[in-house]
Amino acid sequence: MTTKLVWKNPNAIVSCEWLHNNLNNPDIRIYDCTTYLHYKDNDPSLPYIVESGRKKYEMKHIKNSSFMDLHLDLSDEKSPYRFTLPKLEKLAEKFKSLGASNDFHIILYSRNGAQWSARLWWMLRSVGIDNVSILDGGFKEWEQNDLPTSQTSLDYSPSDFEFTPRENIFVNKDVVINAIGNPNFIILNSLTADIHEGQNPRYGRRGKIPSSKNIPFHELLDNKTGKFKPIEELANMFEKNKITKDKKILNYCGGGIAASLEAFVLYQLGFEKIVIYDNSLHEWAAIDQTLPMAVSYTHLTLPTNREV
Repeated sequence: MTTKLVWKNPNAIVSCEWLHNNLNNPDIRIYDCTTYLHYKDNDPSLPYIVESGRKKYEMKHIKNSSFMDLHLDLSDEKSPYRFTLPKLEKLAEKFKSLGASNDFHIILYSRNGAQWSARLWWMLRSVGIDNVSILDGGFKEWEQNDLPTSQTSLDYSPSDFEFTPRENIFVNKDVVINAIGNPNFIILNSLTADIHEGQNPRYGRRGKIPSSKNIPFHELLDNKTGKFKPIEELANMFEKNKITKDKKILNYCGGGIAASLEAFVLYQLGFEKIVIYDNSLHEWAAIDQTLPMAVSYTHLTLPTNREV
């Protein structure tokens, strides 16, 4: 008899119907965390220009939702890399100012893929906030179902919570160096195949971190709806690529965003040993030229995929 697969934390993914039914619950706080990337593949020193999603939020958003600005408020402004995680103490204070805490059920949504919600999900978790869910299908699904929106910006009252840091979620390049060729690790690239194989030099040097496998993050979501694919399909995807729970899975991408989505799905599938390379290829391929790269393509084609 086959055991039915279930999410490790069924509450970590909520439907638009569920949120609509709970929209006026005072114990729920909803955040738009959209960020946009405008790609510049002809300039590897600047692979993309980052745009905050705040303007789109101010134009229209899910009723009763506030905004979390990953680009301008929740990344280390002194880092040479984009989206670098701030010091956890500072990040905790930022979340407090935005009204996030375990006293509320935090709902995250974005307009252009669940990867942005997943990044904030892990960041909240890194400071000890665990009562957090991702809205399946995001704002697109909400609009398509003609559910309540607003043009009135909302700032929640500040919160307080016990700062319980998890230092081992996001890792630096030293951990990656030690993971290469290490039988206890699986290094997993969440970027598209053209970048992984070395066809697209978006981040400077072509290729991938040596010994890494590739499951493009967009394959985790339904292409039409933006919702998570069925759990059975996702589990089979990782199983076919020999991603196993006995290994530590080190996830990377271009800047730690797409990798956060892959790590979230792995977590939901019951994987316990998961880490995210925070600065990913923006550091590994573009900034530090001493770090090893591997190329696997046999012929060069022009990339057409513009995903993160």
